[in-house]
Amino acid sequence: MLQPLASRSTLCAALAALALAAACSDGGEAGGRATRATAAAASAPGDASLAQDFERLERAARAKPALYEQQLRARAARLPAGSAAQLDALALRGLLAAYARDRPLCDQIAEQLRQWPAGALRADAVVAAANVSAEYLVTQGDLREARRLLTAVDPQQLGAAGLAFRWRHHYQLAAVTSDIGDLDAALTESHSALRLAEQLGRPWRVAVTLSDLAFTTLRADTPARARQIVAQALAEALKDPDPMTLNQVHTMRGIVHADDADQSITLQATLDALEEATRAGADAVRATGLANFADYYLQHAQPARALELAGQALPLARATGNIGAESIARSNIGLAKIAMGRVAEGRADVQAGIALLERQGALAYASGSWNELAGYLEKAGDLAGAFGAYREHRRVGEQVLRDETRKLLLEAQERQDAEQRARDIELLNRDNALKSEQVHQHNLALMLWAALGGCVAASLGLLYQAFRRVRRTNEALAHSNASLKRQSETDPLTGLANRRHFQAAIKSLSGPEGLTASVFLVDVDHFKRINDSFGHSAGDAVLVEIARRLREAVRDDDLIVRWGGEEFLIVARTREGLFAPQLAQRLLDLIGGRPVAHAGRDIPVTASVGFVSLPVPPHGLRLSWERAIDLVDTVLYLAKGHGRNKAYGVERIDAADAIAAAQLTARLEAAWSEGRVGLLALSGPGVATAPSASAVPSLDGGPRPANA
Repeated sequence: MLQPLASRSTLCAALAALALAAACSDGGEAGGRATRATAAAASAPGDASLAQDFERLERAARAKPALYEQQLRARAARLPAGSAAQLDALALRGLLAAYARDRPLCDQIAEQLRQWPAGALRADAVVAAANVSAEYLVTQGDLREARRLLTAVDPQQLGAAGLAFRWRHHYQLAAVTSDIGDLDAALTESHSALRLAEQLGRPWRVAVTLSDLAFTTLRADTPARARQIVAQALAEALKDPDPMTLNQVHTMRGIVHADDADQSITLQATLDALEEATRAGADAVRATGLANFADYYLQHAQPARALELAGQALPLARATGNIGAESIARSNIGLAKIAMGRVAEGRADVQAGIALLERQGALAYASGSWNELAGYLEKAGDLAGAFGAYREHRRVGEQVLRDETRKLLLEAQERQDAEQRARDIELLNRDNALKSEQVHQHNLALMLWAALGGCVAASLGLLYQAFRRVRRTNEALAHSNASLKRQSETDPLTGLANRRHFQAAIKSLSGPEGLTASVFLVDVDHFKRINDSFGHSAGDAVLVEIARRLREAVRDDDLIVRWGGEEFLIVARTREGLFAPQLAQRLLDLIGGRPVAHAGRDIPVTASVGFVSLPVPPHGLRLSWERAIDLVDTVLYLAKGHGRNKAYGVERIDAADAIAAAQLTARLEAAWSEGRVGLLALSGPGVATAPSASAVPSLDGGPRPANA
């Protein structure tokens, strides 16, 4: 299991996430300090090596941040108050505290920097304060708030700061923006940082900047260019080598070449990165590297070697307090054991690793780990365990989606409120201008009434024009508000409705007694494999094509929602007769009937479907839309557990109310076997229809073939 930032197809991407995040903070303060610390050394007799000491600490900062911060604190206490050297030391201490995740010390130093007195160093202090606070937020995974802090720096103060402070600001903003996914902005910031690094004239700064640029370029789906850039980074690093810079560059080489047919570069680069981390004594970095190296051997079907490496990483991670590396190591130990047939033992290890992620609040990564565990258990034949892991993946994923949606909605609402305030101010100014013009015209009419009667007509004409301008402004505002509403309720990738639109639209289908409609939940099978095998751009193309096929399958007045990730929800207003089974079969055939063409390759795609028509026989059961979705979600996962590329629908349920239905839903497969629930099973294209040795309950409670 890899730590944040990548899928299994990208070797050691989690290590890159840590390395890049730390590297962004490593180099940032360097340039200005090189000159200012030299000046401070000249004013402090006997301390000529001050600038060299600062640079040495900056370059090695990620290795032992807590120890280096204590050393620097003692050194800084002897520096002149208010001097450039004291400012440099304070800024560097803040970065070391951020790497060590020492929040009280980070907050204290950031406040001291913000309170730095006015003068020539004020701009440097303001920029450094933002960098320290943002770096701590990065270590906690709060990228959006980190970006907000960095972009909130006054452009005039940023322009007035020293080269090194500006370099670090652009470098850190590039890394954060890249991790958020805004690649165009990240590339712009990376090129700004590279120009500043070249002006500062130290090869290691240029090397880490190029390494960061290579990673963003790779994410922008230009791997050939990324390989060229990382080769330049290695050449720069070798001009003035040090272990931590080489560790970062070798790590990036392994990532950039991870998709090569010949894995020799990736393997050698990973070994070189581990060797440099060992030379630097950076046990926390080495622990992450070993844990991710174990993942390399898991991908290449060598679980014994993976178990050995993850076992070496675990004690290092615990000794250094590197919880991220500990969670990777525990999870990879478990996956290796499962692959070696030690299923129960391995499952417990993976669950322990996931528990560490959930205690940290890293729910997005925990959701991915549950999904990965489900895949390994499914391959090992533990279908019950796989089903449970899939359920946990869904539960945690839903929580992440809710949290992310809440943040996005708040941000969108803030932007809309700001735009509305700006429009209100503009309208108020226009209204005041109009009133002034009206007063002027009235006075002019009084003065010239007797001499020039034509002025009355001219005044009326001016008033008419003003009225037309106000009316056009109001129409434009109404059009803009309608456009904003449409955008906020539409998924930007597929063009389908999103959950916000669904919340409003579902009210028209729900009465006091519950929902009257047919509900379908569609989930793309093995979507992670599509991303891993063909790339994320191919995954996006698959989602867009499936959305088009769903529109083809349903009527214009039916509701189609991108429910989240690779899941789609359909609410059809018709529920008569065989409508729901016919539509479910049509969905299977349209999605799985032909592959999706992308970049000259055919991508095979199938989906699993759960459906129900409300009210449900034989008691005419009515459910709220929330309980209806829970029911079809459970049926969907039953379809996945029985082989995928299937549609399972609820034909009847022996429940008179929602509470009884919920109890049966919680034990749906058992209720199906007992005959208390009737399910209809449909198969997609290419699924064999001949009976197999295993059997599942039929619609009337008796046995039927599992592949029915």
